[in-house]
Amino acid sequence: MRCVIARFPFELTKDGVLESMKGVKPEPVTGESVIIGRRQYPVKQVGQVVTRQDRRDFSATEVLRAMTRLGFTCRALPEAAPSGAPGSVQYASAMLGTPVTV
Repeated sequence: MRCVIARFPFELTKDGVLESMKGVKPEPVTGESVIIGRRQYPVKQVGQVVTRQDRRDFSATEVLRAMTRLGFTCRALPEAAPSGAPGSVQYASAMLGTPVTV
């Protein structure tokens, strides 16, 4: 499959990606990830190994799109907690009650 990552064209195949990632130890996953074989890799690590480019040269979205088209399972960032949820300070203030103004 032909894809463009960081403005460079690549001919990627599922077997080629599997071969490239063979023997590569996964780094800790903190964001988007790709499951290759039985291992879960950070998407930027996969992009670096497959394209041999610096991680700053491409976006995670470019690699996610390519890996998804090749049939790999990709996982997005976990959803953040809702911003409207009260924090511990707001909860404590509500438990103490609001000040009475005279």
